[in-house]
Amino acid sequence: MNFPREEVSCIENFKIPGPVCEIRLRTYSPSGNKQFPAVLYFHGGGWVFDNLDTHDHVCRSLCRGAECVVVSVDYRLAPENKFPAAVVDCYEATNWVSENSEAIKVDPLRIAVGGDSAGANLATAVSLTARDIGKPRIAFQLLVCPVTDLSSFDRDSCKRYADGYFLTLSQMEWFKELYVEKPDDVYDPRVSPLLARDLSGLPASLIITAEFDLLRDEGEKYAQRLQSHGVPVQCSSDNGMIHDFFILLGLVDRAGDAMDEACNSLRDAFFG
Repeated sequence: MNFPREEVSCIENFKIPGPVCEIRLRTYSPSGNKQFPAVLYFHGGGWVFDNLDTHDHVCRSLCRGAECVVVSVDYRLAPENKFPAAVVDCYEATNWVSENSEAIKVDPLRIAVGGDSAGANLATAVSLTARDIGKPRIAFQLLVCPVTDLSSFDRDSCKRYADGYFLTLSQMEWFKELYVEKPDDVYDPRVSPLLARDLSGLPASLIITAEFDLLRDEGEKYAQRLQSHGVPVQCSSDNGMIHDFFILLGLVDRAGDAMDEACNSLRDAFFG
């Protein structure tokens, strides 16, 4: 689709070392010589599709609206690279930004993670990994229509919106089959964060769900579990919207409203 693309001061493409191969990054930066906050953005696409270009318009809007550097990550895709390849790449990219923050004019104390759909799932995995390892410090997570539980699709929204609302239940089953290596992988918290025993110590979060999305219930349940573990959470449910409407900027009015909400939450986290 030909989405409108906002102008940003600087866009750079480069590669960083990865555990298996180099990881491609694209940075979107505001004008100025100071250190900016940053958000690592992980694109959606079921861990199988999409790339830096498909979400270019989203990253531009986040950069402008949140007044931050956006680092878009070209993580390895399934089925050629199954779990945990994408998680490893996204975590390594996040840690690299923290450790090389001065070179890309980023404040290491104001780094967020975010994504849509499968990308939001990867953001949760990065937050959990960073908490458990002890680095880097993550200030906020932006989760749009997140996948939070691949172990079961036995939820009301999965049944009610299984077909005819863009993302289908059969597609989710297909994505799951392509993403995980072993059946038991679906119980790993980095795949299904809703199943994590302990969610304490995770960053403050904005979770955006859509009314006509089969993933709605698991997104809202994840917000409830985060809150029960003491994590500040804002959960916003968009009536009348389908899965991943967020990326339809310029085509759907509510996508622009949701982008404004995301940018406002990021600015609040960054600038307090």
